[in-house]
Order: sequence, then structure tokens, then C-alpha cells
Amino acid sequence: MKIELISCTLEHVHALQDISRETFQHTFGNQNTPENMAAYMEKAFRLEQLSTELSHPESRFFFAYVDGELAGYVKVNTGAAQTEQMGADALEVERIYVRHAYQGQKIGTYLLEHALHLAATEQRNPIWLGVWEHNRKAIAFYEKMGFVQTAVHSFYMGDEEQFDWIMSKTL
Repeated sequence: MKIELISCTLEHVHALQDISRETFQHTFGNQNTPENMAAYMEKAFRLEQLSTELSHPESRFFFAYVDGELAGYVKVNTGAAQTEQMGADALEVERIYVRHAYQGQKIGTYLLEHALHLAATEQRNPIWLGVWEHNRKAIAFYEKMGFVQTAVHSFYMGDEEQFDWIMSKTL
């Protein structure tokens, strides 16, 4: 299996929207009401929002292709683009989304290792992320990769307040 990583630009916004909606629905659709899912996805994954994120100088998206097919992506933030202010030297992994058909093939590991490499190369410390408290599979993955829970923050899925664990790793 050959994985190719490319940096996303505005010309990738439609593909970004498609994979974001697909993976988010598959991962969280059964645990949330259809109304809350629709409200969240309309807010987070509308073309205007994704275009703004792609254009932000302190946010970067990377697509992972497997044998020419888009398998997943990672979004990293620094500086003012971070969803929580963790310091000027921190790097946030805001999203690692992998299509269902590619799960279990180490695509998520590959994407997280890319983020870790960026953090090390750019001398960013710590590297951190937020993960929904009920997403045990993702929490176990991040723990295996050396992340530990350091805080909790709330977010809204439609009209429902939910909680993310903030997990960090010092390089």
C-alpha cells in the first residue's frame, strides 16, 4: 500500500467537504440526533467555512491518498488558528478523519506521525488535540501514540453541550 500526502489548497474545498461530511456522519451519526448532526455539519462543513479555514495562514490540511484514492486527512493549527489558546509554540491537531473503508490500515497513524514530524521540525511544543469523551477508539489510539489527557472543554453538537478531552504530548 502506497500512501501519498498532499497539501490541500482552495481548489480541494469540494473534496474536503465531501470527506468531512462522510467521515463525521459515519463516526458520530449513531450517537447524536439527526437534527444536531445536521446543524453541526451545516456550520462546520459548509463551503464558506472550509474555504476560510483553508485560507487561514496558520491552518494546514493534508490529504492522504492510497493508490490514488482519497483515504483521509489531517488538519493542524498553530498560533491564532488553534481552537484553544495553548501558546504560541503549540501545534493543534484539529482533525484526523479517515474514511471507513481505510480504517485499520494505519492511515490515522500516518497522518498523526506527519503532524508530529511538523511539530518537531518547526520546534512546536506541545502538540495537542481535542477528542470527544465518548470516542473510546480514538482516545485509545491517542494514548497509544503517547498523548495524555490534560484538560476538558465543551463544544456544541447542535443544541447539545458535549465534552472533549484535551490530550497533549510533549516532544
